[in-house]
Amino acid sequence: MQVHPILAALRQHRLSSALIALQIALVCAVLCNAFSLIGNRMSLLNLHSGVDESSLALVQITGYDPGAAADVNAKVLDALRGIPGVQAAEAINTLPFGPRVANAGVTLDPAGQHLGGVINFYVGGPAAPKAMGVALVSGRWPAPEEYGPVTSFVPADAPAVITRVLAEHLWPGSAPLGREFWVDKYHFRVIGVMDHLAIPAPNGGEEKDPDWSTFVPGKPGGTLAGSYLLRADPKDLPGAYRQAEEAIQKALPDVVFDQDDSGMLPDLRHRYFTPQRTMTGMLVGVILALLLVTALGIVGLASFWVAQRHRQIGIRRALGARRIDIVRYFQVENFLIVSFGIVAGMALTVAMNIVLIKHYGASPLPAIYLPISAMVVWLLGQLAVLKPALQAASVPPAVATRSI
Repeated sequence: MQVHPILAALRQHRLSSALIALQIALVCAVLCNAFSLIGNRMSLLNLHSGVDESSLALVQITGYDPGAAADVNAKVLDALRGIPGVQAAEAINTLPFGPRVANAGVTLDPAGQHLGGVINFYVGGPAAPKAMGVALVSGRWPAPEEYGPVTSFVPADAPAVITRVLAEHLWPGSAPLGREFWVDKYHFRVIGVMDHLAIPAPNGGEEKDPDWSTFVPGKPGGTLAGSYLLRADPKDLPGAYRQAEEAIQKALPDVVFDQDDSGMLPDLRHRYFTPQRTMTGMLVGVILALLLVTALGIVGLASFWVAQRHRQIGIRRALGARRIDIVRYFQVENFLIVSFGIVAGMALTVAMNIVLIKHYGASPLPAIYLPISAMVVWLLGQLAVLKPALQAASVPPAVATRSI
């Protein structure tokens, strides 16, 4: 089919064609960015935390005397370890999807000149590494004698086990074992590398990667109190967690079990990502609404043009044009209009992404979403124009050539 006659016909309807192309451009730009946002949220929902989530729970208490932290820890841990089915219990400042309590900017020199970024610190007692189920890639976990007192949010001078992603960020292409980093006066030396350990609030803070985490050993007591991990077999964990509050209240009647920050890790994950799932649903709704409005616009315009071209259609049918030729004419016409809109939409998408990167620190838009959006819009255009095209093809030549 020759395109020149179709382009000539479109020039007779410049305004309506331009409006549809503009609508397509806006839809295409919104689709690209919406698909990108949905993709980012879906990857976040599938985040690998690095711990044995199905076996872990986080227990938090408040209302105790900080001066008696060591005694509080001893009583709480004895109570938790006495629950049937509990495999391990230990003091820890937080867990993935728990409260965000210890993140700080690190430097790679004591003078603080070489910045390394903001990372999260997990501080836990001797049983914490094994109980969490974190995989060690190289090096070792802290020895029992390396668990020192915690008087601030982290120990003053301690060994550290960092994630592989963080090690590559801090010392690209170099072996991290034996390296040192600082947080003001606090000094750390790397003794091990973990495969994964997600920060407590992925995508919710200054950390640039969900795996920018480190584990440092701390002796329970001081500021390391009131927060505990509980490990049990997945089938026993719900019952053990339900008994934890009762056991703690029996051991320490004056403390308060923090319902808001406590929970089994699968529940904490579900709770943490609820806004992400809600936003994903909203974006899907916006996409569907845009596609529906665009499809209605294409159907309306095509139906209007069919009504205007009865005589032209009848003449073509009388000269031997088949029904499929009439249908193909409207499909090619729609394809050309949609293509003009897609080209403009791609340019608008790139421009929007550049602005978002420059002013709001957004991530570059993956190129894969451009062809995906184009294919969706092309398919939508062809489906929307199909019914009016079939109606045009079904008009008999004798009826179509009558004066209207």
